[in-house]
Amino acid sequence: MKRKYLYGIIVLLLISGNAVSQITLTLEQTIAIAADSSLEAFRTKNMYLTGYWKYRTYQAGRLPGLSLNLTPAQYYRDITRRYDSENDVDVYRKQESFYASGGLQVKQNFDLLGGSFFLNSDLGYMRNLGNNAYTQFTSVPIMVGYQQELIGYNPFKWERKIEPLKFETVKKEFLYNMEQLSEQATAYFFNLAMAQVEYDMALENVSSTDTLYRVGEQRQKIASITKADLLTLKLDAVNARNTLQNAEIDLKRAMFALASYLNFDKNTEIRLRLPGRPVNRILSVDEALMHARDNNPKFLDLRRQVLEAEQEVDRTKKESMFNASLRASIGFNQVANTFRDAYSNPLPQDVVSVSISIPLVDWGVRKGKYNVARNTLNVTQISARQEELSLEEDLIMTVGDFNVQQKMILSAEEALDLSQMAYAETKQRFIIGKADINSLTLSLNRQQEAERSYIKALRNYRLSYYKIRKLTLHDFELNVSLSRKFDYE
Repeated sequence: MKRKYLYGIIVLLLISGNAVSQITLTLEQTIAIAADSSLEAFRTKNMYLTGYWKYRTYQAGRLPGLSLNLTPAQYYRDITRRYDSENDVDVYRKQESFYASGGLQVKQNFDLLGGSFFLNSDLGYMRNLGNNAYTQFTSVPIMVGYQQELIGYNPFKWERKIEPLKFETVKKEFLYNMEQLSEQATAYFFNLAMAQVEYDMALENVSSTDTLYRVGEQRQKIASITKADLLTLKLDAVNARNTLQNAEIDLKRAMFALASYLNFDKNTEIRLRLPGRPVNRILSVDEALMHARDNNPKFLDLRRQVLEAEQEVDRTKKESMFNASLRASIGFNQVANTFRDAYSNPLPQDVVSVSISIPLVDWGVRKGKYNVARNTLNVTQISARQEELSLEEDLIMTVGDFNVQQKMILSAEEALDLSQMAYAETKQRFIIGKADINSLTLSLNRQQEAERSYIKALRNYRLSYYKIRKLTLHDFELNVSLSRKFDYE
């Protein structure tokens, strides 16, 4: 990570203020800068931080919570109905009073059973105004209790399973997106590399066709070639200039695309240094599949979807039965005319409450919700398995392509060397009059196609490698999990 930041800082210093208009990049530098300075990297990091703080919020919810509830002032002046016991009638009376209260509560969820422990301490003050003025304090110095649903749905149990899996998915999605960023940077890199090769070939082709046309003019004077051959050489020179103009436009577009992706100034001129021949490395399909099942965020997300479907089945099943809840507490309370007396000789306060709710007639609503949740679970499980098979197939094909591409690079490199020697030989033979124009054109086309094939082979190899890293989140060069490496850093 430090090396990536270093690349980003160096490049930004070079480009800021247009101090340097040209820069040369390797593929490794391009990927490092993209991971550090690109807008896509910034978006990916903020997506990870969002998931990180959601998980921190979940963890905080598992800890004891302390809350302070206050009613600093509550004033009443109204007419209320009261019962007159002497005359056995209801009468309206004026009332003027002032209230204030406050309380502390400590609450801790008990995940195993789905209930909550609580610890309370409350103090209340009442001042009755008017002709019969009096003051009272009521206190609950301490009260300890527990409450929970006896048969109902336990959300805490499912949160303990799902929330850590969600965060693990978020973490590995971050790594997945960073590897996808490497894959995208590689694609932009080789798009520009191909455009540069096409431009260099077009530039060389202009020079070569001009030279050959001048040679053809001399040979036509001595009747060594026909007029038609000379016109063909002139046509080749004209087409070469047109091709050069188109190649220059494509080069500018590819360069602008890479500069924008790396968050460079749009006027930055980028030259690339192609990677050399890769180290021969054959990857095992079984090993890649093992790492993918452990690390790929899509596999983790599929597990989360199944768990959430199972959670919904459990919730609807429990809600389809009768509900019973328990609340029990023990503590002390007291009421007095002074604050000190309100905390003197407190009296025991014990509360036990059991409530039951039994659905008698709901016309099958709860049963229907349960059946919907159960069928949804079946669909989710089948869809998850289909998606897993699709991911495994994609990885198997990519590993196969990667292993083949290493041989393709060697073959393309050999073909490039042979085509360059063949073209040089044919060109020399044409100059001295021992080869015709068709042989020269065919040899040139073969050389250019060999150069394109070599760039494509390098590109496909690198894209396959970074795609495998993305699907498995495993560094096969160091043989270490990217997830473990991320946790360590």
